[in-house]
Amino acid sequence: MADTWLTTLITATPQEGFELAITLSRRGVKYTQPDPEVLHKLRPAYANDANALIAASQVVAVNFQTIAAANNYWRK
Repeated sequence: MADTWLTTLITATPQEGFELAITLSRRGVKYTQPDPEVLHKLRPAYANDANALIAASQVVAVNFQTIAAANNYWRK
């Protein structure tokens, strides 16, 4: 099992929440394809594919939506 790195979804600000969403998304890719050599080999293909970039943005958006809800949309 991987090390425990995600101890909470609570963040102080929406900016921190967005950064956490990006981290969650990137880690999801690493968990799905743990071989760094394969990841680097595939990068040129998706880095220049508009549909792949839009899909990646959607994953970040879904993660941000989850974090925002966990933070009660940063209402005080």
